[in-house]
Amino acid sequence: MALKELFAPVDMTVENPVKQIVKFTIPMLLGNIAQQLYNTVDSIIVGRFVGDNALAAVGSAGPILNLMLVLFMGIAVGASIMVSQYFGARQREQLSKTIGCSITLTGVASLFIMIVGPIVTRPILELLGTPASIIDWCTSYLWIIFIGIMGGGFYNIMSGVLRGLGDSISALIYLLVATVLNIILDLVFVAYFRMGVAGVALATVLAQAVSAVLCVRKLTKMTDLFDFRKEYLIPEKFYTANLIKLGLPSGVTQAIFSMSMIVVQNLTNTFGEQYIAANVIVMRVDGFVMLPAFSFGSAMTTFAGQNIGAGKMDRVIKGARNGTLVAMGISAVLSVMILIFGKPIMGIFTSTQDLITLSYNMMCILIIGYIAMEVTQCLSGIMRGAGDTLTPMWISMITSIVLRVPMAYILVNLTKTPQLPQGNCYMMQISMLITWTIGAFITFLMFKVGRWKNKSITNK
Repeated sequence: MALKELFAPVDMTVENPVKQIVKFTIPMLLGNIAQQLYNTVDSIIVGRFVGDNALAAVGSAGPILNLMLVLFMGIAVGASIMVSQYFGARQREQLSKTIGCSITLTGVASLFIMIVGPIVTRPILELLGTPASIIDWCTSYLWIIFIGIMGGGFYNIMSGVLRGLGDSISALIYLLVATVLNIILDLVFVAYFRMGVAGVALATVLAQAVSAVLCVRKLTKMTDLFDFRKEYLIPEKFYTANLIKLGLPSGVTQAIFSMSMIVVQNLTNTFGEQYIAANVIVMRVDGFVMLPAFSFGSAMTTFAGQNIGAGKMDRVIKGARNGTLVAMGISAVLSVMILIFGKPIMGIFTSTQDLITLSYNMMCILIIGYIAMEVTQCLSGIMRGAGDTLTPMWISMITSIVLRVPMAYILVNLTKTPQLPQGNCYMMQISMLITWTIGAFITFLMFKVGRWKNKSITNK
C-alpha cells in the first residue's frame, strides 16, 4: 500500500471492510499515540526535573480533569455519529448544519468549564483526601488547564468531525505538530524556567490551542463536502437535540467512569505518595497499550456510521467481526511486550527502584484485561456508530459503579492485616481486571442481540 494511499481520506462504504478499517485506524492510532505523549512527556519531565511527588500531583489531577471534559466527550461523539451517517448518505445540507451546530456547542461548553472548573477544583481535591504535600500542585495544574480549555475542546470536537468525514490524516498531522510543540514548551517551562507542574499545564494549553486553530482552518477549506457558512453556526432544534441525544449517553458514560475513578482515587490516596506515583506511571503506560482499543473503537464508529447511512448493514457485521479480531491480536502482542520490557519502560519515569517494581507488578495484573477491552471498545464503537449510545452507557454503569467501586473497596478491606493495615494495594488492579472482563462479555451479548441495528438518524 503506497504511503499516499494509506493516509488519504477514506470512504468506508466501499472495498474490503477490514482493509478500510485498518487503513482508517493507522493514522488515528498514530494520532492517539501523539495524544498520549502529551501526558507521558508531562509525567517524565515532571518526574525527572521536579520529583516523585510532582508526578503524583499530575496523576491525582487526572480523574477531576476527565470529569470536567465529559461535555466535550458528549459533543464529540454525537457530532462524529451524525457527520459519518450524513456523509455516508450524501446529505450535504444536514451535514453542514450538524458541523455548524457542533462548533457553537463546543464554544458554549468551553466557557462553562472555564468558569466552573477553577471554582470546584480545590474543594474536590480536599474532599478526596489529596495529600497535603501535593494538593497545591494539583490545584495550580487544574486551574491552568481549565482556564485554557477552549483549545483542547475545539481540537477534540473538530478532529472528530474530520474523522466522521473520513479524514483521519489531518487530525494526525495537527496533533503531531502540537505534540512536538508541547515537548519543547515542557522543557522550556519546566527544565529551564523551573515553573514545575504549572509549566506542564501551560505547555499543554498552548499546544492544544495550536492544534485547534489548524483543525478549524482545515474544515473551512472542505467546501467540496459541506458548506461552512455563518448561518449554520446558529443551532437548529433538530440538530442540537440529536447531538445531545446521541452524545449525552457517551458523556454520561465518561462521567460515570470519571466519578468511579474519583471514588477509587480516594482509596488510592490511602496507600500514600509512592503508590499514587506508581499508579500514575501505570496509567501512562496503560494509555499506550489501550490505544489500539480506542483507535479501533473510534474507527468502528465511523465505519458503522458511514455504512449504515449508505444502507450497507452486511458490511457493518462483517467489519465488526473481523476488525475486532485484528484489534485483539494487536493488543495481545503489546501485552507480551509489556511483560518482557516492562521494567525498563517504567524506569523512564523514575529512577526509584521500588517504584519501578511496584509499577511493573501492577501492570502485569492488567495484561489479560487489555484484550478484553478490545472487544468492549470495538463492539461499542459499532453500536455508537449505528446511533445506539445508550447500550454502551448502561454497560459502563454496570461495570464502573455496580462492580468496580464496591469490588475495589471490598477486596482491599479483605486483605487488611497487621503487616498491611491499608490492605493489599494490588487489589485495585485485580478489581479492574475483573470488571474489564465482565464488561467485554456483556458488550458481546448486547451486540449479538442487535437492537442497535435500527437506530439510524438518516431516515428521520
